[in-house]
Amino acid sequence: MLVMVFAPMGFAGSKPNSKISLSFHMETDQNEDPKMVFSQNDNGKIRYFRRMPEITTNDVVSFSPFPADGPEGYGMVFKLKENAAHRFAAVTNMNQGRWLLAQIDGRMVDGVIIDKTVNDGLVVIWNGITLNDVRLFDAAMPRIGREGQKKKK
Repeated sequence: MLVMVFAPMGFAGSKPNSKISLSFHMETDQNEDPKMVFSQNDNGKIRYFRRMPEITTNDVVSFSPFPADGPEGYGMVFKLKENAAHRFAAVTNMNQGRWLLAQIDGRMVDGVIIDKTVNDGLVVIWNGITLNDVRLFDAAMPRIGREGQKKKK
């Protein structure tokens, strides 16, 4: 998958009472209703994305951070709820060759080209995540493999 860096934008969904929000937005055509899309500059080319996210914090069961390939920062794997995983598989099947953008707290952090159907229920942000983001996700949800365990207070 390719990585694309974008300027911050302010759209995101979140769990009630969560301290962090996550959203993934699919690329679309510029012919859609202007109220339903936002544009992003990609090295001089304008691309259009749906304001309505495909995946939000509400769709995530757990997560796992990892060191990003770059000089600093993190990436993160998100495990989706079963219904969201099925929905995401259909979306990625129908949108191969299009970009999917990730936002955390309304900040654009990463973008990837959909190159195949995602059937495993996992969605990845490859870079752009801060240590503070990891801490906020830790406060909001369990790590992958610890979904049934209660959090220590």
